[in-house]
Amino acid sequence: QVQLKESGGGSVQAGGSLRLSCAVSGDTSRSDCMAWFRQAPGKEREGVAVRRTDGGITSLGDSVKGRFTISHDIAKNTLYLQMSSLQPEDTGIYYCAAGPRGSYGICTREPSRYAYWGQGTQVTVSS
Repeated sequence: QVQLKESGGGSVQAGGSLRLSCAVSGDTSRSDCMAWFRQAPGKEREGVAVRRTDGGITSLGDSVKGRFTISHDIAKNTLYLQMSSLQPEDTGIYYCAAGPRGSYGICTREPSRYAYWGQGTQVTVSS
């Protein structure tokens, strides 16, 4: 079992920044893909950023490339999402997730590949 707890959400104006944190605990031996997802009202859950913990390989969604950065502090067992140049379309509930690698050792941004989820943290960006 893996336990995940997000923090750091809030309300900001467009152009602002936020850093989300996800405290990770439990047995992560089979969950070397860590990811951030988000879900806006009435929309499907979207993979924002993924990081493979054993090699640091990352993947970002097209809508956040150049603005968001995913990082992992192994010593603190914490996953981060640094978000800058935030826009109203970034508004949503942000979730931290953990799961195993898929085919060819790839960590995907497909929600169904992730077995463990946090409770989410709200991010609201106003124009």
